[in-house]
Amino acid sequence: VQLQASGGGLVQAGDSLSLSCVASGLPFSRSSMGWFRQAPGKEREFVAAIISSGATYYTNSTKGRFTVSRDNVKDTVHLQMNSLKPEDTAVYSCAARRPYRGSVYVANNYYLWGQGTLVTVSS
Repeated sequence: VQLQASGGGLVQAGDSLSLSCVASGLPFSRSSMGWFRQAPGKEREFVAAIISSGATYYTNSTKGRFTVSRDNVKDTVHLQMNSLKPEDTAVYSCAARRPYRGSVYVANNYYLWGQGTLVTVSS
């Protein structure tokens, strides 16, 4: 059972980047999938989530710029990030949450985490 994230890199402010997270060994279509990030010296924060119904959730700082989506055939969740800002620089991690296990915004409600991928946005 694992999550494998990819797609991070170094971009300039205003650029776009797409992250992917491939799941294996879990009931993906029934799982809620979240993206969190942690910048150096800061606490981990919620970025976006998508539940089994396809409903999506975003934090205020990413709403309108980021889009989370899922492919239940390929067991993959994507995070499309547009209009990137230097303050988006962080290690981005995907996570899986069982249905109805608390708020999608809270990291402790996720039981499985990917290894993280670094996104660096230069000014």
